Amino acid sequence: MNNKSKSDSYAAAGVDITAGYKAVELMKKHIAKTVTPGVCSAVGGFGGLFELDLTGMTRPVLVSGTDGVGTKLKLAFLMDKHDTVGIDCVAMCVNDVICVGAKPLFFLDYIACGKNVPERIADIVKGVCEGCVQSGAALIGGETAEMPGFYPVDEYDLAGYCTGVVDKDKIIDNSAMGEGDVIIALPSSGVHSNGFSLVRKVFDVENADIKSPVEELGGKSVGEALLTPTKIYVKPVLALLGEVKVKGVSHITGGGFYENIPRSIPDGFGALVKRSAVRVLPIFDLIAKKGGISERDMFNTFNMGVGMCVVVAKEDGTRALEILKENGEDAYIIGEIVRSDEKITIC
Repeated sequence: MNNKSKSDSYAAAGVDITAGYKAVELMKKHIAKTVTPGVCSAVGGFGGLFELDLTGMTRPVLVSGTDGVGTKLKLAFLMDKHDTVGIDCVAMCVNDVICVGAKPLFFLDYIACGKNVPERIADIVKGVCEGCVQSGAALIGGETAEMPGFYPVDEYDLAGYCTGVVDKDKIIDNSAMGEGDVIIALPSSGVHSNGFSLVRKVFDVENADIKSPVEELGGKSVGEALLTPTKIYVKPVLALLGEVKVKGVSHITGGGFYENIPRSIPDGFGALVKRSAVRVLPIFDLIAKKGGISERDMFNTFNMGVGMCVVVAKEDGTRALEILKENGEDAYIIGEIVRSDEKITIC
């Protein structure tokens, strides 16, 4: 901590720079857990340094992803729970870069707040670090901006950025996808980090009781269920890539099935998804019932219990399921690739 850096005038304007120093001290133990062999710098410098190990790669390609947590943060404020939204932030980035086969290398976060409460900032970064550990990425830098008058004192925003690497010859580009390939679903942990503007409206979260147990949610409260962190799929997908030819990967985020699955399918083909095969989580049944939302809109907004889809050849389907299950994913087949002008059909 820099004991000589202090500004009474800046503090009078609402910015306490010493709180920033304390927050950094509190988060260091969490950041240490994310260190990987490529990290070349300590927290607190002007730039995060990372040395690339390109052993075995002939044409390395860097892959970048950036995202935030969105209005799911409103639930964190209402529940006064801040140690899991960082997982969401990492997940939204690393789950994107794995879709092209890239291994995440490092991550940087950005937190903007109305008031820097060191313990709360450390809790947020604790979640970021957990997400980095789950994805094998190092947290090599970040920024906390105290912005009084711009954000309410008890609120903040959170965003992040990651970089990964993949050999150019191993980029997943859907060029090998064809008729008869199977679509494998990797289950989600819940709503993940998309659709929360609709979720908040459905449950009227600012005014309703979201802390009491709900029978339909197995005794969890609405708040607990909605704050369940986004699942990170990096390690199981990397394990799959090491043994099976993967022809396409889709991260099911905002826009649900209808927007995201078609993004990994080439022209002339479409996804035929069996509705009866999709294992819809209870939280989505509750959202649909309470909000009076049509099934079509549900599948076009939420992940519905499927956080990621992987396409492999039919003959590789059984082995792919085995590998995913060996790596903690209760994966299952939900459909196939067909020749069609319709990019996706759910029936």
